[in-house]
Amino acid sequence: MDKVSKIKNLKESDGKVPFETLAVLKSIQVRTAKNSSEFISVEFGDNSGAFSAMCFDSSPAFASLRDAQVGDVFDVCATADFFQGRLSPKIDSVRKLGEDEVKRAYEQLAPVSPCDPEEMRAELDGLINSITDETLRKCVNFALAETHGVFYTSTAAVKMHHAYTFGLLEHSLRCARMANALAPLYPEVDRDLALAGAVLHDIGKVIEYSQGLAPDRTRTGILQGHVVLGYRLVRRAGLKTGLNADLLERLEHIILSHQGEPEWGAAVRAATPEAVFVSNIDNFDAKMGAIAAAMSGESEFVDVPALRVKILTSKPEH
Repeated sequence: MDKVSKIKNLKESDGKVPFETLAVLKSIQVRTAKNSSEFISVEFGDNSGAFSAMCFDSSPAFASLRDAQVGDVFDVCATADFFQGRLSPKIDSVRKLGEDEVKRAYEQLAPVSPCDPEEMRAELDGLINSITDETLRKCVNFALAETHGVFYTSTAAVKMHHAYTFGLLEHSLRCARMANALAPLYPEVDRDLALAGAVLHDIGKVIEYSQGLAPDRTRTGILQGHVVLGYRLVRRAGLKTGLNADLLERLEHIILSHQGEPEWGAAVRAATPEAVFVSNIDNFDAKMGAIAAAMSGESEFVDVPALRVKILTSKPEH
């Protein structure tokens, strides 16, 4: 079986190379061509990358893919082909894997954080325990407990940044690290409150995204978004743990404003020192996460939508 990363390294000069891979169906669209025939546009991927392909109604694979669902896993047999210089494999046949087969192949299919999840969780727990305000510390722990462990395994996004298992934990930990390191430089920022906000700012993503091999936005995630969902989780935690009204309102404001601008998804613009602080930390780590994802590509320059620019992926020469 070929990894997707190997397939993506194929060049047009290599010719029509046959390959076989185990891959998750990431997206699927049934479309109609100009001659009224149907074709299917699909994206397959594993933990090393993803590729797009077309499947026409004349292909033996068409019937199997016609009713497939995002998240299904297939044994894909295809032939490398190119269209306008871009890899566009011709799918020859597919076989949907059974549940037991998927379990055995899970580790090679699911993109995961490059960091050890147990070490990340232990470090995050240490930072939370360093919050000196006891009620605020209890509020953070209560909110995390309410996710029933999903916070520690969830993706942080579908594509933009930290889009893999344990991605939310990795992103939240990095934001908490920065909050802890940078707060002493800004005496106007309440360190405990900023650290609590850094840990919890994206907690609504445990509801916004489905979990599994092909995470996507849930119905509730589409209709409400992680900012509102996170606000609700944090408000409940604050009320249950007796957090005083002033601190709770300030913590809620961090959640509601962390996206920066209303057009980016913020409910309001940041209007406290801690909210401005956390919003910028979040934005910085999200963009660096997008760069990290781009650096794993094969091309010298890779387009990064989050930055609206192509990033040079080669390392500096010393």
